[in-house]
Amino acid sequence: MSNTVWFISYKLTKGASVPDYLAASEKVHNEILSKQKGFISWQLLIDGDTWADYIVWETIEDAKIAETAGQNNPIAQEYYSYMDFNSMKHQIYTLEKNY
Repeated sequence: MSNTVWFISYKLTKGASVPDYLAASEKVHNEILSKQKGFISWQLLIDGDTWADYIVWETIEDAKIAETAGQNNPIAQEYYSYMDFNSMKHQIYTLEKNY
């Protein structure tokens, strides 16, 4: 079975503190994402003012289940508060070939 990748691009909300956002993302990683079944890795990318999450899961089923993991979690809600949801693009890919 092939790995699955979440690729989520977005901008931060106006006036958001980058150090605070990075602290919130680390907390989400340590307390929520990394504890989900099938989690492999999370890379946080930036290009100018556009951020992207590159999160790798063992299976598409694991990725889909994890989508709701932080739904009512205050740690996730704090993390989400830094993100401009109007700028967000969320895609799920299945790894076809790895070189």
